Formats: sequence, C-alpha cells, structure tokens
Amino acid sequence: MTDHQQTARRFPAGQWRKLRSLRVRLIAVFAAVALLAAVSASGIAYWLNRDAVLKRAQDTALNDFRVSLSRNVSDLPLNASCPDLATLASNVASSGLTYDVVVVDQAHPECPASSDPTHFTLADVPQALQSTVAKPREITENNPYPYHLYWQRQNLEGHPFVIGGTKVVPNGPTAYMFKSLENERADLNTLGWSLAIATLLALIGSALLAQAASATVLRPVKRLGEAARRLGQGHLDTRLEVEGSVDELADLARTFNRAAESLHEQVEELSAREAQSRRFVADMSHELRTPLTAMTAVTDILEDEAESLDPMIEPAVRLVVSETRRLSDLVENLMEVTRFDAGTAKLVADEMDIADLIMSCIDGRAWYDAVELEAPRGILAVVDPRRLDVVFANLIGNALKHGGSPVRVKVRQTADSVVVEVSDSGPGIPEDVLPHVFDRFYKADRGRARSEGSGLGLSIAMANAQIHGGTITAANGEVGAVFTLTLPLTPPPPPSADGVQDGPAGAAAQDKDAT
Repeated sequence: MTDHQQTARRFPAGQWRKLRSLRVRLIAVFAAVALLAAVSASGIAYWLNRDAVLKRAQDTALNDFRVSLSRNVSDLPLNASCPDLATLASNVASSGLTYDVVVVDQAHPECPASSDPTHFTLADVPQALQSTVAKPREITENNPYPYHLYWQRQNLEGHPFVIGGTKVVPNGPTAYMFKSLENERADLNTLGWSLAIATLLALIGSALLAQAASATVLRPVKRLGEAARRLGQGHLDTRLEVEGSVDELADLARTFNRAAESLHEQVEELSAREAQSRRFVADMSHELRTPLTAMTAVTDILEDEAESLDPMIEPAVRLVVSETRRLSDLVENLMEVTRFDAGTAKLVADEMDIADLIMSCIDGRAWYDAVELEAPRGILAVVDPRRLDVVFANLIGNALKHGGSPVRVKVRQTADSVVVEVSDSGPGIPEDVLPHVFDRFYKADRGRARSEGSGLGLSIAMANAQIHGGTITAANGEVGAVFTLTLPLTPPPPPSADGVQDGPAGAAAQDKDAT
C-alpha cells in the first residue's frame, strides 16, 4: 500500500479537504512562524541569561576564594604540618560565601586537607585542572606571576560545581575551591519554564491572530467564490463590491466585474441571435404548413390515381408524393424543436400502463411481426402518452431501419423509475458515432446527403424523455445496439408557468437515420 493510500485511509476525503483549506494553512503558517520566532528568542534569551548567571556566580566565588586565600595563607608557618593545612582550608572556606576548600602540599602528599573531608577530596578535582594549576607560566612583562587561578565546571554526583584552583607560591601549597551551582541551576530551570510558557502563549496568540487575519483575507475570497457560483448558475448580473483602490483584492474584484460584464454582453448577444434563429425557424415552419397542407391533399389524390397514370409519369408522381410527405415530417419536427428551445413544450400527463402504450405504438405502425415485446402489465407511470409514443416510435423505428428484426423491447420497473430497453439484431453503432447519436441533424454516414430521416428524431426523443425527468442512453450490446429509456414513475414539477400553451402534436414523425 502506498503512502498516499495510507494517508487517505487515515483521513477521509472530507477531513482531508478541511486540512487542506486555505484557512487551516494560514493558521498553520502563522503558528509555525510564531513558534520558530518564539523558540529562537527563548533559546537566545535562555543561553544569554545562563552565561550571565553562571559567570556572575563563578566570578564572585573565584574572587572571594582568591582574596580569602591570599589573606589566610600569610598565617601559614613555614614547613606547615597537616593540621596547619587543615586549618588553612577551614579558614579559607569560612569566608562570606559558601564553598569548600581542599589544600594539598608537596611536602605532605599523604595528608590533603579539606574543609569537608566527607564530601570533597583531591580525587574530586579533574586531572586536567590539576595539571594546569601545577604548570608554571613564563614570567614576562605582561605576566609577572608564574601561577594563576584556573577554573572548570564539573558535575559531581549529578550536581553542578565550579572548581577553581591555584598554587600559592612555587614551594607553597595548592588550594582548590568547590562552589555549588545548585541554586543557579534552579534559577535557570525556573527561567526555562517561564520561557516555555511564554512560547506557548505566543503560539496561542499567533493562532488567534492568524484566525483573525485569515477571516479578513478569506472574507473577500468567499464573496468571490459565491459570486462565481451565482454567475455559473446563470445570474449574469452578479457583481462584486470593490473595497479599496490599490490592493490586490480590489484589483481582483474589478477584474471579476469586468469579466462578468463581458460575459453578460456576450451571452445577451448569443441569446438574441438564438432567439432570432428560433423565430426564423418557427416562422418558416409555420409559413410552410399552409402550402404543404394543399400539396399533401394533391399528392394524396395523385397517389390514389397513380396506377391509372401513364407508366412514364407514375415514378415521378410517386417521388413527388414521398418527398412531399418527407418535407411535411421535417416541418413538423422543426416546429417541435423550436417548442423545446423556447421552453413552451408542456406535459399533458396522466397515469398510464407502459405496456399498453408500447403495444399501441407497435399496432399503430404495423410492427407486431418484427418486434418481440417483454412488458408485464401493471407498470404504471405518470406520463404524456403522445410524447411517449414519439419516443417509442423513434427508438423502435430506428432499430428496425438500421438493426433489422427481430427488435426486442423489454420493460422493467425499479424502485422509483421504469426502464425500457430497445435492442436490435444489427451490427451495432460505431464507437465514434455513439457520443453523437442524439445530436441534431447528425447522420452516421456523412456521404448520404439525402435519406429518409431528418436527423432530428432521436434528439426530439431525448427532449421528450428529459421533459418527463428521464433520459435515453445508447450503447452496444452483445448483439446490435441497445437504447435504454429511463423514466421516473412521477415526472418532476413543471417550471414556473409563463402562460404559454403547448403547440399541436407535431412530433409524431420518426427518425430513421440518426444512427
């Protein structure tokens, strides 16, 4: 399992989006910067104070040790004995400050003297310090003394000490001082806790500040997002209020307003052109209906008399009859398309048995010998029977035209919808044609300039399905093409009424060239 999959398992999608939100990232950045600054400042302050406290404590103790040793060593007799060395150690340690002293003499290496023999002996002095203290330095103009006071910080049994040592004279004793830094360590621990609490408070304050800052920054971004959603929903008059004059957010608001204004103008222009096109098609179709009615009446008479006409004229008469009917179907289809485009197509719905509607469609077109129907009775849906007949006629007619018989129609009911599958026995639909079968005026064979269909039938069938709240899909089955009509048992409520009534039933023509 990859790291990304493990992260996705630990964090569901909703939580992951929240963690990646701009507000959380702003707060995280503010907190990280504040934490880094606070830790850096606290660390610097701690180390500066630590050095100052330890330096002050050790300098004070070393200076007092030097003064006390200088004052008391003058009372030490020549060829001092072990008791004399012990007295010197006690006298030096009894100065105003609290520290212990160990005195050793080369003349009496067997009896190092200590002000507190139970706790401090010569063995507690680091060897490096003993070597440095015993080593004389060259006497120069800038260094008149061969021996100096040296010090070293050392932990003894877990407790901090500063240990200082010096040789009094070349042949005199050597004294070492043990000064406890326990009080200073306690003070530094208190300082460390104080700085840690201050860092935590700074982190909390930065988070609150980041929250306030993110709210200030994200408020215009949120308004921009809401305005973009309204614009995407079709509210083209949406505009942002420009606050400020030179900042980036004000410039962003002005850019959005200019883009929205340009989009509004383009949509209005396109809408005007589309309305003109719809009016042209509607007017043209309406104007053609009157002469087509007369032409249809004449062609009906000619068709009845075709057999009695001259054999040389009969083919021309039958051609005129078929082309006139084709033109009449095309005009009716165009008028139906304009109704859908104008939003004036209405449902006249009633509760109907889907099996009865399909049987009526098949019987009315004499397709019963070429269609295998599997439709149980009792599947009721609220539909417009006229519009649904258009859908069935186009789907079944298309299957007969391009797939060949037998055409199988299967009806089944789901929890809240009815599904009608129309499959044929043909070669199926080419993959490059599938996405376009419901496009207007689309024909799979571009080389066929003329055909029986107009290329509008399947698009009208889809529009009739959508006005019911359903849809039609096209696919290839195991044998032939499969068109699936899905309709809700109850259609959606109609949009707000505008008082326009539906036109005449002009969508009964079927398309046979869409696939």
